[in-house]
Amino acid sequence: MQKFSASPVVMFTSVVRNRALIAALIKREVIGRYRGSFMGILWSFFNPIVMLSIYTFVFGLIFNSRWAGAGDSKPEFALILFAGLIVFNLFSECVTRAPNLIISNANYVKKVVFPLEILPCVVAGASLFHALISLIVWVAAYLIVFGVPPVTALYLPLVVAPLVLIILGLSWALASLGVYMRDVAHFIGLATSGLMFLAPIFYPATAVPEEYRGLLQLNPLTVAVENVRSVLFFGQQPDWQVLGIYSCIGVLVAYLGFAWFQKTRKGFADVL
Repeated sequence: MQKFSASPVVMFTSVVRNRALIAALIKREVIGRYRGSFMGILWSFFNPIVMLSIYTFVFGLIFNSRWAGAGDSKPEFALILFAGLIVFNLFSECVTRAPNLIISNANYVKKVVFPLEILPCVVAGASLFHALISLIVWVAAYLIVFGVPPVTALYLPLVVAPLVLIILGLSWALASLGVYMRDVAHFIGLATSGLMFLAPIFYPATAVPEEYRGLLQLNPLTVAVENVRSVLFFGQQPDWQVLGIYSCIGVLVAYLGFAWFQKTRKGFADVL
């Protein structure tokens, strides 16, 4: 029986070695989502524009919501909220698809030469593409309302990278678990909804009673949401100490998820 290495070096080299295949599959994934539709890939721009307009109308005009520590501009709350939702949508799209990733690509399992470990990278890449489109819409709205975004926005790739590592680690683990336990997909749907409301997306972290803020930090989305909002909207540098710890956690989660995937993948063909 073929053995699959769980070395962290293999985790990195597999992505580098198969980068052309990953890029091709990401392109197919993005195009395939809109194949047959009248507007095609323009939907990837249209969806975030509509959602941002809805957030501005509902929270800015109907609820007259204001963000603690920010100004009183009506679109302000919508932009702050949308920045957090970009992070959540990136996380949610990957994690909720992960349990069915191997099952839905069962034809690849029996192909010995196909690197199954790249499938979570493909989903993450497609999700990053849609997150980038949403970010372009966010920047355009910011330009219209406030002018040029703060220069700290250049830190954005740095503060998102640890979250991507966490997403990959969870995706590898869940993709494997989903093969052996089909209930995982249903549980993850509930879990991601809970994580959305238990992260400071719809409210600032300061709104949470101080004795519970420690629990808020256990949410893998919290640090990413707070840092993305800080660098994009408030013009603040990320909390470097927290970001450093978060990055170490991201590397650890990515490796543990990859190692679990490699150790369990030899049974995929038998189960499927």
